[in-house]
Amino acid sequence: MNKQLRAEMVRRALDARSTSYSPYSRFRVGACILTDDGTLFSGCNVENSSYGLAICAERNAVFQAAFAGKRRVTAVAVSSDEQGFITPCGACRQVISEFADAKTEIILVNAAGKTRSVRFGKIFPTPPALDKLKKR
Repeated sequence: MNKQLRAEMVRRALDARSTSYSPYSRFRVGACILTDDGTLFSGCNVENSSYGLAICAERNAVFQAAFAGKRRVTAVAVSSDEQGFITPCGACRQVISEFADAKTEIILVNAAGKTRSVRFGKIFPTPPALDKLKKR
C-alpha cells in the first residue's frame, strides 16, 4: 500500500471516530477498510442502552462493504481516543476473517494519529475452518 492511500485510510478512520455514538462508554472508535478493488468504507461504533445491541466500528465498515457487494478486505484502519493502540475485538476479528486473510494489514491509530501495523494473522492466528460449514 502506498503512503497516500495509507494516510487516507488513517484520516477516514479518525473522521469516522468523530461520528461515534457512544454516550454510555464514551469510548469512540472509527474504522476504515480497503477492499480489493480500491474502495474505502468507513464506520463508527454505535452504542445502545441495551449494550448487546451495540455495533463496533470495524463491523460497521465491513457490513457497509458487504452491502455494496464487496467480498475481499485488504486493509483495516482502527482509531480510538486512547493514547495507546487498540485492536479489533473478538467479534470484529471473526467478521473480518470472513473477508480477509492472514496477510491483511491492520493499521492501529491512536488518539494523536500515530500508527502501528500488524498483520491480521498475528491477531487472529487460528480462524474457524469455514470449509467445514459448506453444504455437503
